[in-house]
Amino acid sequence: MADHDVDLFVIGAGSGGVRAARIASSYGARVMVAEEFRVGGTCVIRGCVPKKLLVYASRFSHEFEDAAGFGWHVPEPSFSWPTLIANKDREIDRLEAAYVSTLERFKVELVRSRAVLEDANTVRLANGARVRAETILIATGGWPHMGPKIPGIEHAITSNEALDLTELPKRIVIQGGGYIAVEFACIFAGLGSEVTLVYRGENILRGFDDDLREHLHNEMSARGITISCGHTVTAIDHAADEYVAHLSDGSKVVADKVMFAIGRRPNTMGLGIEALNMRIHEHGGIEVDEYSRTSVPNIYAVGDVTNRINLTPVAIREGHAFADTLYGGKPTRADHADVPSAVFSEPELGVIGLTEAQAREQLEVVDVYKTTFRPMKATLSGRATRVFLKLLVDGVTGRVVGCHIAGPDAGELIQVIGIAVKMGATKADFDATMAVHPTMAEELVTLREKAASYRRVAAAE
Repeated sequence: MADHDVDLFVIGAGSGGVRAARIASSYGARVMVAEEFRVGGTCVIRGCVPKKLLVYASRFSHEFEDAAGFGWHVPEPSFSWPTLIANKDREIDRLEAAYVSTLERFKVELVRSRAVLEDANTVRLANGARVRAETILIATGGWPHMGPKIPGIEHAITSNEALDLTELPKRIVIQGGGYIAVEFACIFAGLGSEVTLVYRGENILRGFDDDLREHLHNEMSARGITISCGHTVTAIDHAADEYVAHLSDGSKVVADKVMFAIGRRPNTMGLGIEALNMRIHEHGGIEVDEYSRTSVPNIYAVGDVTNRINLTPVAIREGHAFADTLYGGKPTRADHADVPSAVFSEPELGVIGLTEAQAREQLEVVDVYKTTFRPMKATLSGRATRVFLKLLVDGVTGRVVGCHIAGPDAGELIQVIGIAVKMGATKADFDATMAVHPTMAEELVTLREKAASYRRVAAAE
């Protein structure tokens, strides 16, 4: 090891990188981590954590409205965006300090600098210093994608800037139809903004179950969000304190802010991977094998930079598996099958497993169970909202292969349901479980009537 300064050099101190670093160090490896911005990565600094705090804030407006139906007389509430952002910033500072403390506790050396690959064993820091490592791990995450360059694109903000605006926009146009765009549309609408969501596809949340997509679309529209599908923003004009978004159908929308949330791309720019001829997967991420090893000897990659499943818990699991494999003597592969996920929209979504379209394509027989109903809370609040639940079952084995929920705390529900689905639970197992009454979730174990059943027809030879 005389030729190496450290055993492991990690580029990026986000969720995956920090987990890999501390687990590797716990096995006795000498580890150094480089981070050019803030420790914690996308999730802690500019992603899921601050965004979820804003989600909580946005839902209070509905709670104030609902309270009247239950006998509460609440004075006209007022909201302070600067207070919310200041409190959010304090919490992010606390979490970053906790991450730094964790690295220190595990004796991981933190270098606050950009790091660039020079070869399979060498990284160069911003000050010109070079560090030799036996193994290098790339964990640089993703970055917002702005799409094709259009006139005025420099006026658009991304999810990064949306978390740090100095004031709440009264009107905002958001381009995008994925979970980030949908979540921010619901956040701003809940806080009182007039929201227009523009998406090029036929419906929001491409890749999710079609029934779930339609349900959320209708619920968001009922909450006053204007959703314009089949269109894009083609130009942005700026005059005085407002912006004009020109849409592909020739219409215009005047707003205080225009936000682009059309997806994120692996953050590989300027890392030096081109000089090493590192293979890039067709989906744009760094190509890795089942143990997160790249095409370059001694270099690995985990998290969003590989563009496999871009979720924080997945990055953490990949980082842990990497450290177990290389330093713990326990070859471990991260399992990317049946990963539960949530969309913190209003209403909230929780999903795991196959969509109906995927199930019908992959399985011989698919049984569909679904229901929609008015939640009990809405009977007194008077809110016009409905819960949606859907189970997809392999009609041959009885195994539950997909679950899709729209309703309060759907993210919490899908975490628990995910355990059952991962264990291979059958519809009979769900049916045999006693219901908890009165709850929204009890419908998951009381669904008896099939909404549909499909048998795949073999193609003619």
